[in-house]
Amino acid sequence: MNATIDEHRYSEVMTSLDMPVAATARPTAAEALATEDAATYAAWFACLAEPTRVRLLHQVASTPAGITVGELADALGIGQPTVSHHVRKLADVGFVRVHKDGTSTVVVVNPTCCTGLPQAADVVMGTLAPRPCCPDDLPADVTVRPMQGDDWDAVRRIYGEGIATKAATFTAEVPTREVLDKQWLPGHRWIAEIDGTVVGWAALSPVSSRDCYHGVAENSVYVAAGMRGRGVGKALLRSQVIAADQDGLWTLQTSIFPENRASIALHHSAGFRTVGVRERIAQLDGQWRDTVFLERRRPASEQ
Repeated sequence: MNATIDEHRYSEVMTSLDMPVAATARPTAAEALATEDAATYAAWFACLAEPTRVRLLHQVASTPAGITVGELADALGIGQPTVSHHVRKLADVGFVRVHKDGTSTVVVVNPTCCTGLPQAADVVMGTLAPRPCCPDDLPADVTVRPMQGDDWDAVRRIYGEGIATKAATFTAEVPTREVLDKQWLPGHRWIAEIDGTVVGWAALSPVSSRDCYHGVAENSVYVAAGMRGRGVGKALLRSQVIAADQDGLWTLQTSIFPENRASIALHHSAGFRTVGVRERIAQLDGQWRDTVFLERRRPASEQ
């Protein structure tokens, strides 16, 4: 199993070479949605039960500077009294704001709605519920340790095997040791072994050189051909995630080809959530490919 598309710093080198210990356990049950929140979300969704209202909100949201009732009527092909009625309903729940500009009534989207409405859907569907720290049920025969200088040949060989699958990365050629050494964060390079043989690796790379993003990193997990499906990726990702939390990295992110369902499922098991699909983001062998963008946030209690 190969994990990510491409990679990208922060942190100090870990003071111990021992396996990290999980700081939090997998939640045993989802927390119930508060009655007050449920009532608020129900009012929002009820307001959008009218198709014309949905079209109207879309039109307003697509015009951040504001749009008049007359312009809305023209754009949607409906009468101004009907537009005014639906605008009032949207304003009642806080989706839009209305003000006068001379003789015209201007409708502006409430910026909070742009994030609040999608978040409400995420809350209801459980995607913002507490997420697991890391995979469990680790294979007994896989050992994970920090990467060492004499691991580079094996790392690059396994990288090449991942490239050959056409399901792991847009990279066409294995980067040199010098390139990877400069790119990967010290203290966040992991090796998986079975019976003393290197069978996989994981690494973190910075997403930006800007200081404000120093706690955001992109992860990569690669498993040797013939060793996939044995829990190697699970063991590597567990070490990677726990060490990142301990080192103060607040966000890990990754991009995975949609066809690589095993890798997506693996990342979900480690607390990653799917943010969205980046359509036709880049070409591989002359063909446009999509990627699924996922991220994992460090537990709020540890930030």
